[in-house]
Amino acid sequence: MLHQYTKEFRYNLRLASPVILGMLGHTFVGFADNVMVGQLGTSELAAVSLGNSFVFIAMSLGIGFSTAITPLVAEADGAGNTTNAKSALKHGLVLCTLLGLSLFLVILFCKPLIHYMKQPAEVVDLAIPYLNLVAFSLVPLVIFQAFKQFSEGLSQTKYPMYATIIANVVNIVLNYLLIFGSFGFPKLGIVGAAIGTLVARIIMVIFIWTLLKKKKKFTPYVTNFNFKVIEKKILKKIMALGFPSALQMFFEVAIFTAAIWLSGVLGANPQAANQIALNLSSMTFMVGMGLGVAAMVRVGNQKGLMNFKELRRIAQSIFLLTLIIEIVFALLFLLGKEWFPTVYLNVNDVANEADNTEVIFLAAKLLLVAAFFQISDGLQVVILGSLRGLQDVKIPTVITFVAYWLIGFPVSFYLGLYTDLKSTGIWIGLLSGLTASAIMLYLRFNYLTKKLIEN
Repeated sequence: MLHQYTKEFRYNLRLASPVILGMLGHTFVGFADNVMVGQLGTSELAAVSLGNSFVFIAMSLGIGFSTAITPLVAEADGAGNTTNAKSALKHGLVLCTLLGLSLFLVILFCKPLIHYMKQPAEVVDLAIPYLNLVAFSLVPLVIFQAFKQFSEGLSQTKYPMYATIIANVVNIVLNYLLIFGSFGFPKLGIVGAAIGTLVARIIMVIFIWTLLKKKKKFTPYVTNFNFKVIEKKILKKIMALGFPSALQMFFEVAIFTAAIWLSGVLGANPQAANQIALNLSSMTFMVGMGLGVAAMVRVGNQKGLMNFKELRRIAQSIFLLTLIIEIVFALLFLLGKEWFPTVYLNVNDVANEADNTEVIFLAAKLLLVAAFFQISDGLQVVILGSLRGLQDVKIPTVITFVAYWLIGFPVSFYLGLYTDLKSTGIWIGLLSGLTASAIMLYLRFNYLTKKLIEN
């Protein structure tokens, strides 16, 4: 009985691992920024957190929207229809480019709000110049996402991974040169980190576009685009899938962003501790995201084949694999909660010793809660991927809104600002929202697949 699920583990991991590595690459850019900036001080680390909080919200909309390309390409691939897959990429590129530019302009428009958010003044002053550059890096990032989602829809998950690895190397080198002013380069502090991120994301787009054009198997899909001919029907289909998917990711990322802002109300040190715990959690979350893409692709393929019993079995095998992996991560967080925060700070800095000690203490408490929500977080994103593969996006959007904003956020707000739990209370709210999301999304998947099999 169990073997019918475990026999899929090897293929699922082979499909998901390049996606996981690629997504970890995105997160590793943030990790490198945080570790290097953390050497400058806790205010600088909090400023990167505050600046990125605006970008993360916009990024969630861009990445969430681009996921609409994957199930369309996967379904077309399952049905052997090259024309539809190429059309999904072309129209997806147009929409992602427009969306990336729009998100950049929205951040610039919303930037003055940063002065009214009750954040520490020194953190705000540092965050604004950083935010300007990182906001513009959204444009190449969202364009890259279109190519990435297309490639993954064809089950070719390694090429976006290569692009992300190259981008990481560029980012880390530029960070080292520009944050600290090494080898004669100007010492730009956190602005140097923003320049590194922008340049790395531009290179990422150029690399994947060049790589795909050179590969024979992609030639029918990525050459001879006629952007003068845009079909409203295809645009509407991508938008019908993309905007609910974008909202799903937005609702989740926005509650984590709210946690950053609530932590900022408590002070610079709670905000720095929150950033450390959030960065560590986001790295493990990328494993769930990668498995979610595998679920979306495999479910999309089975939908194209109209084989719903196999669809349900394959999806459940990915749920089981995710559960096992996330339990391992939970144990790692429990065992390493005291040590992990020390990686982000210069513990030998005598001038900032008191601040660093407080940040490490607070971050350890947050990682205790984070250990428990690994399981909920991983499962909910994989189940959501399966539902996207079924092209079921409207009801899951409502579910994510209810889970994060009617359950999770009120708990975070009350426990964080009105009880002695403070930062820990904020993260208990995150845990409750993620758990509610995982349970409700699974009930939705269970209902839909049983209905499809019966029909």
